Formats: sequence, C-alpha cells, structure tokens
Amino acid sequence: MPEIKIVMEVAGRICATPVQVGGTVADGEDVVVVEAMKMEIPVQSPASGTLTSLLVKIDDLVAEGQAIAIVVSCARAIGGLSATTI
Repeated sequence: MPEIKIVMEVAGRICATPVQVGGTVADGEDVVVVEAMKMEIPVQSPASGTLTSLLVKIDDLVAEGQAIAIVVSCARAIGGLSATTI
C-alpha cells in the first residue's frame, strides 16, 4: 500500500489536528488546520487511507514544503491500474 507524505503549501501555525494517528481518512478530509495570514486553512488528505504518522502538534510553526503527516493509502496498484481495497 502506498505511503503518502502530506506537505505544507504555506507557512503557518498548527491550530488543530482533527484526526488521530491510526484513524482513517477519506480523500479530501481535513487532517490538520493551519493558521496563516490570519486565516484558518485546512490541509486535506490527498487519498483515502489510514493516518499512520502526525509529524506536528498544535502550536508548532511549520514551513512551506515541510512534511506534516503520513497517510497509507487503501488503494493499491493492480496491473498498472489503481483499485480501492474493499
């Protein structure tokens, strides 16, 4: 199963982590909320799967390009195609 790093697109401060390590996430679900430029910006999972690692905690300052979480996707490659595990 593919391991996907979630990387910050903007610098800011972590203000919420709505998903616990070990929890399942859906494609597009908020994994972390970052405060940047006086706004709260959700950072979403790019794929469905399990949040296996949260590399930040609330009040951490994060930089653009910094990895913040790891999701193991429930999709797997079958003959060059992607299929969701049921």
